[in-house]
Amino acid sequence: MSEQVVHSEVQPFSARAALPWLVSLGVYATVLILGQRLLNDPDSYSHIEVGRWIMAHGALPASDPFSFSMHGAPWITFEWLSEMVYAGVYALSGWPGVVVVAAAAIALAFGLLTFFLLRELSPTLTLLMVIAAVILSAPHMLARPHVLVLPVMVTWAAALVRCMDRGGAPPYWALPLLVLWANLHGSVVLALGLIGPAVLEALLREGRSGWSHVLLRWLPFAALALAASCLTPYGPEPLLMPLTTLGLGPALAWISEWRPQDFSRIGGFELLLLAGIFALSRGVTLPLVRALVVIGLLHFALAQIRNADLLAMLAPLYLAAPLGRKFGGPTGDDAAGSSRGLTLAAFAGLIAVSAAALARDIRPAPIITPQAAIAQADLAKAGPVLNDYSFGGYLIFAGIPTFIDGRGELYGGPFIDRYNRAVALVDLGDFLKLLDEYKIGATLLAPRTPAVAMLDRLPQWQRVYSDDVAVVHKRRDAPLR
Repeated sequence: MSEQVVHSEVQPFSARAALPWLVSLGVYATVLILGQRLLNDPDSYSHIEVGRWIMAHGALPASDPFSFSMHGAPWITFEWLSEMVYAGVYALSGWPGVVVVAAAAIALAFGLLTFFLLRELSPTLTLLMVIAAVILSAPHMLARPHVLVLPVMVTWAAALVRCMDRGGAPPYWALPLLVLWANLHGSVVLALGLIGPAVLEALLREGRSGWSHVLLRWLPFAALALAASCLTPYGPEPLLMPLTTLGLGPALAWISEWRPQDFSRIGGFELLLLAGIFALSRGVTLPLVRALVVIGLLHFALAQIRNADLLAMLAPLYLAAPLGRKFGGPTGDDAAGSSRGLTLAAFAGLIAVSAAALARDIRPAPIITPQAAIAQADLAKAGPVLNDYSFGGYLIFAGIPTFIDGRGELYGGPFIDRYNRAVALVDLGDFLKLLDEYKIGATLLAPRTPAVAMLDRLPQWQRVYSDDVAVVHKRRDAPLR
């Protein structure tokens, strides 16, 4: 009798229940161990400062308050909610807190991805796809607003894919996710774009006689999704953000994360791409719409390095059902009940890992932090500073007006292109013209910038500081007025 009671109280352990927790904990711990890498982007500095500006002023900016080259120009922040989150966390626990929040969002996203894939795939195949997704996403795991939206993106896409797999009604329950997405990051237009494949597949499934029924179900949902995406302090403007960024044109080539994939050497992206092609060649038949979605995601990832995480997080959701039909889905054992102890153990692990991370001394990479140069050269009093693009985030954080920083939508393509051509001495005459046009009193550039060697040779300029991070020149005479 006692044996029966004990047996009834212990729920069976299942891979389906354990794997999402194990993936989340594994990713979380790994990201925290490599926490320094999350702070390798100068925009982490500027996002925190924007959040602090919002809190200090009790309002959102409508014009640029941080640069001198574009001061007062129209500018809005599409990621205001993320920036307030990061600023609040930074005020409470500094950079370790920022890393913990970013790592938690990343871990939650992969845990959710694992959970949703297990609906259609075996634990083994699910784990392989999640590992591939982690590898693809790793270069873009940074403490920036986009990682906070990853769990929202995965959940939204999974809801739509579920409708495609089951032929169900639109997921009205997911609409509040779009309000959150629109205020966390300016990529919410992607969420609207993902509705299209769901509608198209429903139309193809029903046939022409059922098109009216499909449209009557999905058009109200699409309209509400659009309305939800416009519920921001700036109205529908965040929807235009990707178009504004892509409108930078050739200037995007100067920004590393917006460059196309480099196939001159073999890396993780290339190997996983070849492995994916091989796997799909093993007799897997993709429905037309799924194939188009995967091809579109692959195009985005090839066109811009930063879009590899879209391919990593979304493509598996669209591939899961076809792969499950080919290689087998979850078994009855996989779908067994979960253990309460597993949940408690997972939470205990999260708390322990978080506490260890918060106790670390961690801060952004020195290469994007010209703190010594600014202090030693007293740049706060040097007048307008022509800065390296990668130093813009720290200058904003330090309260020094920038010439340029990571807000490409503010500066525009022609300005960015002119700046890069000037400091690279592609146009020497324009570099000298730029120094006088903006009344530059000092320069703060990376040591290997071609303009540094030129400034060393100009008699009206004097090198006053240099280290492995930055070189500072100051003008000997007053700028032309």
